[in-house]
Amino acid sequence: MSERKRKRRHRSKRTTVTGRILTALLAIPAAYMLAALIGSFVPLNRGWAEPEHGITIYLADNGLHSDIIMPARAAGLDWSTVLRRSDAAAAPADAGWVAFGSGEERVYLQTPTWWDIRPATIWAVLTGSRRVLHVEWIDDPSYAERQIRLRPEEYRRLWAALRADFRLDDEGRPVRIDHPGYDCCDSFYWAGGGFNALTTCNAWTADKLRLAGVKTSLWPPFVPGLLWRYRKVTERSG
Repeated sequence: MSERKRKRRHRSKRTTVTGRILTALLAIPAAYMLAALIGSFVPLNRGWAEPEHGITIYLADNGLHSDIIMPARAAGLDWSTVLRRSDAAAAPADAGWVAFGSGEERVYLQTPTWWDIRPATIWAVLTGSRRVLHVEWIDDPSYAERQIRLRPEEYRRLWAALRADFRLDDEGRPVRIDHPGYDCCDSFYWAGGGFNALTTCNAWTADKLRLAGVKTSLWPPFVPGLLWRYRKVTERSG
C-alpha cells in the first residue's frame, strides 16, 4: 500500500472516530431534553382536583428556579417551631409566609448573581453535589406566579415532606449553614440527599407536591414543565 493511501485511510478512521464522539456528545443533551419533555407532560396523582375551599400555597419562579411558598401558620402547623427566625439577619416577627427552595451548594452559596457562575459550578450541577435548602420569611407572596389550593390533609402532607428534607442536629433542629443569606430575611440549611442534573430544584418541587397528593408532572427539570399545571395567581389570601 502506498504512503498516500495509508495517510488517506488514517484520516478516514480519525474522522469516523471524531464523528462518533460528537454524535455521542450531542445525543446526551438531546436525550435529556426529550426525557424532560415527556416527564413534564406525564401526570402523577392524575385523579387529584383542586378543592373549592382550603389552604392556598404559591409557586414562585425566576425563570429557572422554583420555590414553594407556604403560610407561616396554618392547619395547626407553625414553621417557627421548626425554623428560628433569628437564623436570618432580620426576619420580621410578623412575616406571614415562608418560601422554600432546593438547590446545589455552589449555586446557592457562591453565585449571588448569574454572572458569578463558573465552569466548576456547572460541572457540580451536572455531576452531583450537596443539596441545600433556602428559606425566606416574607410578608407578601404577591411576586409568585402560580397558586394551588390544598385540602388540610394535603397541606399537612406537604408540610411534613418539607420538614423531613432538613438535615437535623443533635437537638432535632435544622442545621443552618454559616452564610449571611441574600438579604435580611433568608437563611440556608443542609438538606438530605444530593443534587444533580436529575434531581433539579424543579423536580424537587414536583416531588413535594406529589407527596402531598397533588397532581404534578412526573419529572420536570425545568420551570415551564412544572408550572403549566397550576392556576395563575388571581388572589392573595389563603
